Amino acid sequence: MITVEQLQKATGIKDIARLTEITKGINDTLTKYNINTPLRINHFLAQVLHESGNFIYTKENLNYSAAGLVTTFKKYFLNEAAALPYARQQDKIANKVYGGRMGNGPESSGDGAKFKGRGFIQLTGRDNYTAITKETGINFIDCPELLETLQYGSLSAGWFWNKNNLNAYADKDDIVSITKKINGGTNGLADRQAKLVKLKTIIA
Repeated sequence: MITVEQLQKATGIKDIARLTEITKGINDTLTKYNINTPLRINHFLAQVLHESGNFIYTKENLNYSAAGLVTTFKKYFLNEAAALPYARQQDKIANKVYGGRMGNGPESSGDGAKFKGRGFIQLTGRDNYTAITKETGINFIDCPELLETLQYGSLSAGWFWNKNNLNAYADKDDIVSITKKINGGTNGLADRQAKLVKLKTIIA
């Protein structure tokens, strides 16, 4: 369990009311998913803080320009001419890049936008939304925006953590493997490592 004071030291957030709400959600999640040692807690928080931009973002930002789409989603947008009809249209982008995979229907189904990344560790795709709904009994299929709340944004991060057995990697202090499981690569590793180092001085 963590305190509001510890989380404030870790994040610098000055809004105590918001921080209190975040702390409650985090503590509920830590308890539910046995993230119950300083090492596990510190690794979990380091990842969550990086992924959510210090608890700011609970929804995926897909506000890409045509050039950004070509750079980020080259598989789906071969050139700027192909990307231009999608530029700055987040739902349309999500339907294109997430359609037909992760349990989503085709682009035309709208599943890509409905089940885009949400939560502190962005849960993406109908398959994941269905799985967390079955486990928790909370209907994230019909109400996906619930994952954008502080309470369920935390819960979904814990669910993902547990599903991928990340406590085992935290026990080994293996931030690289945890990052790969969450990110698919090592993007942002330096920031995650810096956050982990700081957290270890606060939660021991």
